[in-house]
Amino acid sequence: MTDSTSPEVVDEVIEAVEEAAAPVQETDPVAALTADLQRLQAEYANYRKRVERDRAVAHETAIGSVLTELLAILDDIDRAAEHNELTGGFKAVADQMAAITNRFGLEKYGTEGDAFDPQIHEALLHDTSADVAVPTASKILQPGYKYKERILRPARVAVTDPEN
Repeated sequence: MTDSTSPEVVDEVIEAVEEAAAPVQETDPVAALTADLQRLQAEYANYRKRVERDRAVAHETAIGSVLTELLAILDDIDRAAEHNELTGGFKAVADQMAAITNRFGLEKYGTEGDAFDPQIHEALLHDTSADVAVPTASKILQPGYKYKERILRPARVAVTDPEN
């Protein structure tokens, strides 16, 4: 069996093996024991895959929770950088913080001019303009962050819609 085998497919295989072995089981104890062994091996393989999947999800959730707690600090560092206050030791700490979060896979997103997507953006302001053809994130009020494919915080944006 491969790692991509779903529990439903394994259950179907187990049922087919049991049906095929039923007439033989009455006369051949070796066949009965072989069928039981195959069923137990399939159950164990499914259990092992489920435990590994659950462990990976728990690991990603824990890292995501820690990174979410750090977002306020990253926002403060960004504001300090905007005001040219990142100097000396504070700049070194900010650089280390950025390196660590990048190493864990935290991605900052949201740039002015992107098409507005309610899945990853949170609209805080709204305006209309003839300069845009589709709803556009015209100003990034607070950047968004994602870890792997999970949105930790949507980008908070000002949206500009096309004039009708």
